[in-house]
Amino acid sequence: MNAASCNGCDIEIVAALTPRYDVERFGIKLVGTPRHADVLLVTGPVNTQMADRVRRIYEQTPGPKAVLICGLICGNCGSSSGVYYDSYCIQGPFDEFIKKVDPDAIIVYVPGCPVRPEAIIMGVVEAWKALEKMRGEA
Repeated sequence: MNAASCNGCDIEIVAALTPRYDVERFGIKLVGTPRHADVLLVTGPVNTQMADRVRRIYEQTPGPKAVLICGLICGNCGSSSGVYYDSYCIQGPFDEFIKKVDPDAIIVYVPGCPVRPEAIIMGVVEAWKALEKMRGEA
């Protein structure tokens, strides 16, 4: 989900899907709807226009779920709003926004500007480990 980014991370996500990285061999693939997702990958901070949409998409993702937040501008867009910090139209970084919706959300941070495909893969692995641990305890 692109919350309000410059698309730098989105380009790297597409690069992770190419044959060079071939993330499908690890069982990672994009799905057409959040209703079929285990991990929600988010780029950018949450702006005013996207706040309701972000909440709706998060709620549509079945539980237990994990959120993978990709840093963008200066490596901080999704986690601290980056250069958009204290802007009039920013609701806040994604983690603060989603903690208001779901205090028990599993959040994995992936730093970088833009995020490298290798970092995205490692972030998904960390999110998957957290999901497996949560499913094992339930």
